[in-house]
Amino acid sequence: MKLKIIFALAFIFFNAVSQGRPSSSKFDKAAFYAIIKSGDKEEIDNELTIVTTSTIPEKEAYEGFLLMRKAGITGKPAEKLRLFKQGRIKLETALMNDSENAEYHFLRLIIEEKAPKIVKYHNDLEADKQIVQKAYKSLSPVVQQAIMDYSKNSKILHEQDF
Repeated sequence: MKLKIIFALAFIFFNAVSQGRPSSSKFDKAAFYAIIKSGDKEEIDNELTIVTTSTIPEKEAYEGFLLMRKAGITGKPAEKLRLFKQGRIKLETALMNDSENAEYHFLRLIIEEKAPKIVKYHNDLEADKQIVQKAYKSLSPVVQQAIMDYSKNSKILHEQDF
């Protein structure tokens, strides 16, 4: 009898905890782009956890982007290179699986524009720019806003392009 009560209490507790989770544990595209803009390592780590545990279709691209973004703010050179390579594989795989996805091209463009020359990740800048420009109006308002925000400081994307 005591064992049944313990299991019942554990079940009730587990349900209460899982239902009481903050909404930040669910993926939010607007929050994703805000975190990218902030460049805060802790926020990127938290978002990486959210993306990794999510079931969203863009999971691989977002995870790859976040890993490469994190590489840019990590201190140790070996860790930077490991994270960048890991992220690059994920983002490029997502692009190979959905080469028409303009949002993925936008994410790659962000990394390409800011990546150090030594990693040789700049080959698709112009192509990505063209894809983003052509598909801009068909993208979600959140992504359109992210593109406009990014274009204010970009050397390759400009507000007047849209």
